[in-house]
Amino acid sequence: MPTSPSSSAQAAREALAVRLAHLVKDAQLTGRELSARCGWHPAKTSRILRGRAAPSDADLRAWCTACVADDQVDDLIATARAVESMYTEWRRLHRDGMRRAQQEVLTRNATARTCRAYVSNVIPGFFQTAGYAEALMRTITDFQGTPDDIPEAVAARLARSRFLYEGGHRFVVLIEEWVLRARIGDTQTMASQLQHLLTVMPLPWVSLGIIPLTAPRTVWPLEAFYLYDDHNTVVETLTAGISVRQPREIADYTRAFTALSTMAVHGDAARVLIRAAIDALE
Repeated sequence: MPTSPSSSAQAAREALAVRLAHLVKDAQLTGRELSARCGWHPAKTSRILRGRAAPSDADLRAWCTACVADDQVDDLIATARAVESMYTEWRRLHRDGMRRAQQEVLTRNATARTCRAYVSNVIPGFFQTAGYAEALMRTITDFQGTPDDIPEAVAARLARSRFLYEGGHRFVVLIEEWVLRARIGDTQTMASQLQHLLTVMPLPWVSLGIIPLTAPRTVWPLEAFYLYDDHNTVVETLTAGISVRQPREIADYTRAFTALSTMAVHGDAARVLIRAAIDALE
């Protein structure tokens, strides 16, 4: 089963650090000598070599120049940028508001033929109503202290729903039952959102399963994750979105999704749970 969702990102950082260490060794330099040539404190070199700090483009240029390995600059910069894209802090992504992040997710949904989603916290974005999305984004913006562009972000999020009605995109979704009971927004907002789930369930490109509170657990509750086809998994934590691309870890998330599916109910049994959550709002 999946380990830490940040393990792929950390492994990639460490692999980059190994490459940088090899350059230092090949140049027959010590860490202090490299630091002196680069013009920074040895502690910075140590953090980079331990995979604790991400080197900037300028850092990598200075490193390669110090090691007389300028031919490695372009490849190392490309690698470092790929590593950086694996682990994206929400505050950094939302520094100008949430709209840009929503547009990036829109692109992922547009290019993926199949999106499998397991959610243990909130209704997935492509199923959200405008009221639910607005209430949720309000709490996130307030918590993170990031700029308020909620109307634009909501519009970008709702744009994803069009893929539910177009051929060529399939959504297979598992929702923990307690997500149906977690109140985002006021009573009417939640009632409308739950009713919307009943509306999208019959769509030919949608499979919606609910994992009941009473279901015997063969897999413990996990953080929300999204499997885009078979080549990318995005895990959502409190502070960051993590893109997992290592085949071994993608296989773990796929196996977890399959096991979680066996605990879910579908069709009429899922509708019963959704209607019960609506009734509980009254």
